[in-house]
Amino acid sequence: MVDGTSETGEGTPRLRRWWRAALTGLCVVLLLGPAALAVVRVLGLDDGTVLALPMAALPYAALLTVPAAAVLAGLRRWVLTGLAVVLVGLQLWWLLPRVVADGAQVPDGAPRLRVATSNAYLGGVSPTALVDLVRTQRLDALAVEELSVSAAQALDAAGIRELLPHREMPAGSDTALFTRLPVTGAGDPAWPTVNVTVAVGGRPVQLVAVHTYYPLGDARRWAAGMHELRDAAAGRSSGDAVLLGDFNATLDHAPMRSLLATGLTDTHAELGTGLMPTWPEHNRDFPRLPPLIQIDHVLHGRALRAVSVAEYTLAGTDHRAVVAELAVLDRNGE
Repeated sequence: MVDGTSETGEGTPRLRRWWRAALTGLCVVLLLGPAALAVVRVLGLDDGTVLALPMAALPYAALLTVPAAAVLAGLRRWVLTGLAVVLVGLQLWWLLPRVVADGAQVPDGAPRLRVATSNAYLGGVSPTALVDLVRTQRLDALAVEELSVSAAQALDAAGIRELLPHREMPAGSDTALFTRLPVTGAGDPAWPTVNVTVAVGGRPVQLVAVHTYYPLGDARRWAAGMHELRDAAAGRSSGDAVLLGDFNATLDHAPMRSLLATGLTDTHAELGTGLMPTWPEHNRDFPRLPPLIQIDHVLHGRALRAVSVAEYTLAGTDHRAVVAELAVLDRNGE
């Protein structure tokens, strides 16, 4: 006859070992995704491949890594804890600079430039809402992507010409630049997309509207478009350039990091808001899905400095508009 107390005494340690093993296994599973994304990011394996899609979710990987590391430490699984801590360290190395403003001072008296970008969602954006944004935010320039001819005409009817009388929208392009500033040069072929040069306080600034192909449709085409931007920025003096639009890329994507490495700065990251999502907003297929990733950006060269940046919801589009104010410096950075 087996003693009941003895049986219970043997069962309790066995149950504890089972729970420890189950929790360890769960933590390992939770860490697999973030670890794989870390490898992809370090090696740049998302450049022109389908890995660009999961790479967009890298900031959310920290939400899995930190609690998994804590649980493993509590279980005294030291080797796995060490690996998890290394992974947490990598994520902090990548993400912390985006949520901490660089603290650079804007010189007194530096001319200001207020710009915005809005994806029109195949022309579906409310023209009234977009023109109201131009008016209330006192914009100097606006880049619009996925803008159809009929949508451009609707903007005219809503009064955009009175606010931003100059525009550059080549035939066959779905991207346009609107500006109220004097245009001193248009259509520089060094850039692969719509661009104009304007005068801000007597200083030249090159505005480049960006709309790359989306990686879900063709990752190679998306990467090629990003590489063209990188080559244009690297092959010429881009210190006075402002690239704004729908890049279909986050700051973790290898092509975006390559573009920034030419000397451009992301305005969101510069001001400590580099994790603010801009897409999807009011998605027709998933109307209750909140914005999750930041793919709309305002980048600028060394001759400019960020003052402010904010996102705005507009009716009829699945992207948040991004409005940024930049200070235009002289050649000495003053």
